[in-house]
Amino acid sequence: MAEEFTPSGAPGAIRFAIVGCGAIAVNHVAALQALPGVTVAAVVDTDAARARAFAERFGIPEAFDDVESALGSGLDAVTICTPHPAHEEGVVAAAAQGLHVLCEKPVATTTEEADRMIAATDAAGVRFGVVFQRRFWPAAARIRAAIDGGSLGTPVSGSCIVRLRRDAEYYAEPWRGRRDTEGGGVLMTQAMHHIDLLQWFMGDAVSVTGRVATLRHGAYIDVEDTAVATIEFASGALAVVQASSTFDPGLGAQVLVSDAEGRAASVLEFPEGTGLTDVWTLPGEREFAAPYAAGGVFDIPLADVHLGLVDAHSLQIADFVAAVRDDRDPLVTGRDARRALEIVTAIYRSSESGGAVRLTGARSGAAA
Repeated sequence: MAEEFTPSGAPGAIRFAIVGCGAIAVNHVAALQALPGVTVAAVVDTDAARARAFAERFGIPEAFDDVESALGSGLDAVTICTPHPAHEEGVVAAAAQGLHVLCEKPVATTTEEADRMIAATDAAGVRFGVVFQRRFWPAAARIRAAIDGGSLGTPVSGSCIVRLRRDAEYYAEPWRGRRDTEGGGVLMTQAMHHIDLLQWFMGDAVSVTGRVATLRHGAYIDVEDTAVATIEFASGALAVVQASSTFDPGLGAQVLVSDAEGRAASVLEFPEGTGLTDVWTLPGEREFAAPYAAGGVFDIPLADVHLGLVDAHSLQIADFVAAVRDDRDPLVTGRDARRALEIVTAIYRSSESGGAVRLTGARSGAAA
């Protein structure tokens, strides 16, 4: 039986730092501070004033404007909430200090970065998790459980449809919509979550053919706002991806899989931040949802999207803390996160080359 948690702040409590004080860090601090046996001891942000304000807001004793100073302050673990290209620096620095690390998605912007992060955490013997909190939605976990239990067979066909609304105001934040600071567009930042669910259900991807374009937001971004792709899996299964941030209103995102008997199951994110079962055709268990209605709620503020994800974030962060306590891997590891990243980067490469891209998968040690 796992060791019981000790009260926050008591001897033996796990001391965390949060690196990056942007919007998503609010979900992390809420989840961590709700867990017994956990103390949020420090926050870090390159903007010292923002770090101090965040620390004051949430009663965190220390605020730093550089990672190295924070990581040497008697911590046990960190969560990385920085912009995508800074993930590698934070993860590798934490590993060098022997700290367990939970990183926001995407794990990195290239598979080479991800491989270095996996290697660094492996060498340090620390736990390395990546946030894909949508796996913790009951609707998503239900599909995985049906596959594992055999009531839904090995998927032979799948689809990942992401139809979101983003606008100039959203991209006005300086790091958004820029390849050098975000690493990509709708695939890297929004659809990554749903591509992760697709491959979680369908297994290892082996080949990708895709095309990306910037069709609506080109006046203020230099990354894609539209993408399509086909994916072949090791099982022989096939799936399609459509992702776009050009819809108005946004129509959410759906990941659907079906097996050789024609049974289908789907998780729908609508409105954003909320996951539900919208298609379930297993014998004797048919369910269908009709989420769209004239006059209904469509595009909710991004802050409310994040708020809607607090429960799922909390479940994943609680699992990560338990993994540290129990000396086991978290339910979503760096290797798991690399799979979705490799699919996304393969779509980019395929769009550039015009041909199919074979995936390397386990070459980096990305074991199942």
